[in-house]
Amino acid sequence: MSQGKSMRSFKIISAILLVFILGVTVGLGRFHKVSALSNPIYEDLKVFTDVLGLLQKEYVEETKSKDVIYGAIKGMLETLDPHSAFMPPNMYKEMQEETKGRFEGLGIEITVKEGVLTVVSPIEDTPAFKAGIQAKDQILKIDGALTKTLTLMESVKRMRGPKGSKVTLTIMREGFPNPRDYTLIRDVIPIRSVRYEILEKHYGYIRLSQFQEKTDSEFQKAVKAVEEETKGGLKGLILDLRNNPGGLLDQAVKVSDRFIESGVIVSIEGRREEHKMKFNAHPQEDNLTRYPLVVLVNGGSASGAEIVAGAIQDHGRGIIIGTQTFGKGSVQTIFSLKDGSGLRLTTARYYTPGGRSIQAKGIVPDIIVKPLPIDEEKAAPQKQPTEKDLERHLIDAKEKEKPKVEVKEKEKEKKPVDNQLDRALELLKSWEIFKNIATKKAS
Repeated sequence: MSQGKSMRSFKIISAILLVFILGVTVGLGRFHKVSALSNPIYEDLKVFTDVLGLLQKEYVEETKSKDVIYGAIKGMLETLDPHSAFMPPNMYKEMQEETKGRFEGLGIEITVKEGVLTVVSPIEDTPAFKAGIQAKDQILKIDGALTKTLTLMESVKRMRGPKGSKVTLTIMREGFPNPRDYTLIRDVIPIRSVRYEILEKHYGYIRLSQFQEKTDSEFQKAVKAVEEETKGGLKGLILDLRNNPGGLLDQAVKVSDRFIESGVIVSIEGRREEHKMKFNAHPQEDNLTRYPLVVLVNGGSASGAEIVAGAIQDHGRGIIIGTQTFGKGSVQTIFSLKDGSGLRLTTARYYTPGGRSIQAKGIVPDIIVKPLPIDEEKAAPQKQPTEKDLERHLIDAKEKEKPKVEVKEKEKEKKPVDNQLDRALELLKSWEIFKNIATKKAS
């Protein structure tokens, strides 16, 4: 490569870098003014552009400027926190589709915790959930590749893929003597964020698996359905936020607003004035303050789920049951860049109405109820073979004389024991009993 061509490449890269520095301040359809850069920053940038120039001139193979710039951006964000990330155009598009409720992959929310790729929570009824992946599992390898050498977004990319394709995760879990391999088959992940059912005729159970664009409207429909099915006799609600990794902030705030009459739901504190906000509850005709409320949480409840649980707890609106939540109390703002890529940047922290920070602390339940341990070795016991199971076994002479009658017994589907949900229902029943006792005493 000639010296003149090298200098031209160097100038082009420098120009691209300057455009990027200006471009990252563009987000959510608004342009932010860039203040003059200090001299130390200019000096650091000179070192950076010198390296880029040498790379273009001296590196053994010719490189693409976009690949080099993207790599530099990724490296820059890796020095920050686990949730800040650069998304190339294809990855940014996938992220936008995911918030609308559909993508192809495993159905697993992940983060980097203490340098290790860690499961926040599996999404209900997805390949990860069905395979038994749990919150707080550590993913050591993806198809044999060590995750400690991958960025968070690279790990996500490796786990995503077309429906029907396979991926093997090497998992380490508390209680495992050694890591175990889980082979999962990717599928379309249509995330239904709201589910409900009636428990013992008079108690409503509503499960929120994630906060998406339509979660609040779907939640409202679920409440109406529960009220109609109980024929006006609804005595209490159980809100299940277990393994809910969060999602859209506005949806978490709207759901919280339905349980709280007035006051702060959540406050946000960041460096910029525009990142300092308070979200308040509003009086509503169809609010749910009339119903006793129990909220279920666990180590997979994060971000938006922690906002809801924290608001309900601080306002004394309901009782929180389960185990300590994940502790993701930071706010990520998505910035759209000119080339179709995206920047996810941590811009603020969440605080509960009482001023508590969620970050790295989570929400501690009012009543700690740990789930019953599942012994994987005993989960599906092997039936001991008998003589009858052997091929060509002798049949009793008397049995030969009897006509064969094939009896098919319909097996009842056994639901796994959910002691946390059982405890929540027990508490709601007690609530009703104590209310009746108080009413009798008052009369």
